[in-house]
Amino acid sequence: MWNLATRLRHTFYNLGFFARTLKGVGGFIRNYKASYKILIMQILFTFVYAMGISSLLALAIGAAVNIIGTPMLIQFSQEQLIYSILITIIVRELGPLLTAFIVIARSATAIATEIAGMVISHEVEAYISVGVDPIEHLAVPRFLGVTVSLVMLNIYFSLFGLVGSFLVAQLFGSMPMAHYFTNLLQSLNIRDLLLTITKSVAFGAIISTVAIIQGFSVERSSTEVPVAGLRAVGSAFALCIVVDVLLSVLYYLVLA
Repeated sequence: MWNLATRLRHTFYNLGFFARTLKGVGGFIRNYKASYKILIMQILFTFVYAMGISSLLALAIGAAVNIIGTPMLIQFSQEQLIYSILITIIVRELGPLLTAFIVIARSATAIATEIAGMVISHEVEAYISVGVDPIEHLAVPRFLGVTVSLVMLNIYFSLFGLVGSFLVAQLFGSMPMAHYFTNLLQSLNIRDLLLTITKSVAFGAIISTVAIIQGFSVERSSTEVPVAGLRAVGSAFALCIVVDVLLSVLYYLVLA
């Protein structure tokens, strides 16, 4: 019972913190122009600096899907299905999840340890003492930066994955670019776009909120800083996987 009560208390605290962060978005936009630099730097680190590894991973996955899938489908005279498979794997499923994993590995640890260091060094107390809301000044720009970056990184990942598949398709035969992308667009529908954007927004909110909460959770010792980073990574991975499964199930049961 005690463990259950503790888990419930932590769950309600996390939900309350998330609600407080959402509430702080308005105040951040109105009052904290100085914090825009934090937002820009967060987007720079989370999106721009991650474009290299995302490009490589997207090209590899797009190529692998085509190399493995096309010969198998040709055997059954169903090669047209490769376009639906590409949309399903790259755009709808793996794109949002893999970009979330990249952001977790890079940004979740960085955010958690950075904020934890501020708590240990009493920098957060200094903000409060001069009337600066640490949620609006520290949490909100990181929350917005990670969420926006994850959406943009997912779009970028999907485009590169489809381009990589096209490049591999040229090895099997000369396929006109217009024919390839026309078939892709015919296989893509608004529900696929809605699902991938919803997943990106949800993952961005989860990753940033978990990292910020873990950063603020430290108390007094510098040895807690790396522990906060590890907890942020583990919790974000687990929550993103659970939410990904739930959204996919909802899609296939209700929208598909």
